[in-house]
Amino acid sequence: MEILQTLGMALGLASLAGLNLYLTVFVTGLAIQQHWIDISQTHPDLAVLGHPAIIAISGALYLLQFFADKVPWVDSLWDTVHTVIRPVGGAFLAIRVLGTPDPVLDVIAALLAGSVTLMVHGVKAGTRLVANHSPEPFSNIALSVTEDVTVLGGLALIRHDPTLAFFVFSAVLLAIAYFGPKLFRAVKVNAWLLWKKLTSPAADQLETELPKTLPHELEIACHSANLLGEKIVWAVPCVSGSARGIPANVFGYLLATEGDPARLAFVAKRAWRKTAQQLELATYKVAHEPKFLSENVVLYSLEKKPKFIFLFARSQRPVVKAVVASLQERLESTPQPALPAEPEPATVPG
Repeated sequence: MEILQTLGMALGLASLAGLNLYLTVFVTGLAIQQHWIDISQTHPDLAVLGHPAIIAISGALYLLQFFADKVPWVDSLWDTVHTVIRPVGGAFLAIRVLGTPDPVLDVIAALLAGSVTLMVHGVKAGTRLVANHSPEPFSNIALSVTEDVTVLGGLALIRHDPTLAFFVFSAVLLAIAYFGPKLFRAVKVNAWLLWKKLTSPAADQLETELPKTLPHELEIACHSANLLGEKIVWAVPCVSGSARGIPANVFGYLLATEGDPARLAFVAKRAWRKTAQQLELATYKVAHEPKFLSENVVLYSLEKKPKFIFLFARSQRPVVKAVVASLQERLESTPQPALPAEPEPATVPG
């Protein structure tokens, strides 16, 4: 039981350091100094956090983070700077909790605890980067307050029941490992859109012709989606939005062929496999939605689901306008399904 309690405290402090290192150190040190907790017998090496200098410095740094975390993009810059600081701090806290006299065990504990802190930090930084896709500051403020409350709640759980804290933080880390790839793809897309926005200014000139070629590694996937073997009319690189049958935040190509004008295909390469999805767009409409970081092509229907969204960089606005114009022409030429004929009124004999 003592081992689980020690592991729970080490794992908890390392995890919370990934969210807010300075608040974790400040509250823990203050609790030690004010004798709200007694660690003299269980974790004496952690008593250093109660030193007035450490409390003052961690409190001042937390005050800086308190304001930086609530400003869009400033929070992402702050997270970037702390990509190294937080894992080092988390490893230090775990080593102090474990108090191992063996240098080998210290190194192992530092590597494991630092990895845990880095994992939580990655989720925090990635979530902030995705939230910054919207320029309003309210989401940043809400996330910042939620993170601070989580740290305080986590510290209270460690104080109340370290064994329970071990299982709670282990479950959280397993959830992060499961959902991490999806968040990583979202972060990758947002970072790419931000880079394109900063390095390639948007333009309004319409392009005369859309590209018609695909990378050779996607030709097989295109052939599997293009069952009739029609000639490609255009194939434009984009990023998929979330929709049924299409995973979100995947780099690929949206393409149209000379066959059915109400049919498109999205082909992409994911990890070690290639995917192709046909989109049947009868009764669909198309819209162009400019966003803060992207130019979106939206395909929607008032009669059925799903809605399809494809993201383009801001510098691809001419391509998006050409794609929307082509899709409008194709969908307008699609024969609409015939409505059932209304029954003729029955005649009443006179």
